Amino acid sequence: MNGSWTSFGGDLHLDLTERRAAGTGLRAALEDALREAVQDGRLAPGTRLPSSRALGDDLGIARNTVVEAYGQLTAEGWLNSRQGSGTTVARRAAPSPAVRPARPRARRPAARHNLMSGRPDLSLFPRTAWLAAARRALATAPHEALGYGSPLGRIELREALTHYLARVRGVRTDPDHLLICSGVQQGLGLLCAALRERGARSLAVEAYGLPPQHAAVRAAGLSTVALPLDCEGALVDRLDARSGAVLLTPAHQYPTGAPLSADRRAAAVRWAREQDRYVVEDDYDGEFRYDRQPLGAMQALDPERVVYAGTAAKSLAPGLRLAWLALPDALVEPVARLKVLADTMSPVLDQLTLAELITSGTYDRHVRRCRLHYRRRRDRLVAALAEHAPQVRVTGIAAGLHAVLQLPPGSTPEAELVARAQAAGLALSGLGWHRADPEAEEAEEAGPALVIGYATPPEHAFPAALEALCGVLRAG
Repeated sequence: MNGSWTSFGGDLHLDLTERRAAGTGLRAALEDALREAVQDGRLAPGTRLPSSRALGDDLGIARNTVVEAYGQLTAEGWLNSRQGSGTTVARRAAPSPAVRPARPRARRPAARHNLMSGRPDLSLFPRTAWLAAARRALATAPHEALGYGSPLGRIELREALTHYLARVRGVRTDPDHLLICSGVQQGLGLLCAALRERGARSLAVEAYGLPPQHAAVRAAGLSTVALPLDCEGALVDRLDARSGAVLLTPAHQYPTGAPLSADRRAAAVRWAREQDRYVVEDDYDGEFRYDRQPLGAMQALDPERVVYAGTAAKSLAPGLRLAWLALPDALVEPVARLKVLADTMSPVLDQLTLAELITSGTYDRHVRRCRLHYRRRRDRLVAALAEHAPQVRVTGIAAGLHAVLQLPPGSTPEAELVARAQAAGLALSGLGWHRADPEAEEAEEAGPALVIGYATPPEHAFPAALEALCGVLRAG
């Protein structure tokens, strides 16, 4: 507790009411309250107490009463009092806190190498550029920017994103239809709650996806309906009127990696128009394309039927909690209203900093550096597997930050291989973990596979992670 506000004689909460009601004298009640505060650890050894005048004013009692109480407790050894140094809690007065017995837990070997998907290399975060942008943004921000603002987010970021998304992803929107949220998962939850208000009861999702997103959908009151996948993405011809919307990852299906074909994109939008429904486009790693021309956002086909969801989690860091929704006109008000209920608005300073990064061109340069870095990572993964585990087929690598390793027939079962990797200190996931409906027969068609996030380890740890992965695959 040293170094906290109490170390400098700040406020001190003492309640004398119950003791006074029990007939205890005022000075004795104060002494008892101080002893108790020291005994239970609220006043740690070395904590500086308020002056007698300040504490008397706070408690509404005479200063002399506090002086006498301090004197008595000093004599008993609870407090130390020195001329010119004030009164502090004696270091020998506080007993060691009681240790709560630890609850037995099943011990799992700590992961030495992290190859979980959906995570960037955090060592690439542009600390110097971010700090410089934050200083410029804060120096030029109007005073009102630090107050309660629009639930849509700061206008500076919404304007910057409007131009950036149009230029880089082909998104057709404007600042009045953009909402800044604390991650795509929050945005998805807000959307599902708004759709439920409009009468939706279920959301169609791809047969493989991100389980936390499926949980967010269900937490918002909607059930999920799984759409099968093939090499052209989700089978959108299975959509019907029962679903209030469909969640897709059209540029790079997560986790299988297949892009949604042009015909199926058009079919999904046509379904949304005919059924008065919506498509939710999760463009979670839209900046990272390697072996093909970038696919534009599906949202451009019909901005009034497609909700575009983007994020800085992969390009910068998930800890920033910065994401955005480009909303159709009919959904702006209900989603913004639900955002107010959730957390009023997203943090302002990070919004202003990201806006400065984008408008200055620093963000573009950073993304290009990351794209080159991750492409090299992918190539090293593919080369290592070709040499040490040639029986494994690598798919879904034309874009994104992860690869799917298809296991050959007759190999170790997927769940057993994941467990073996964990025992070897390697964190990764099997394709089965990503199933939206583990019981669906269509989900079995992909076969056993591992999902490898090659972006996750820092650069110095990547060679050892590759070696550990190849070792597990050779043994399997």
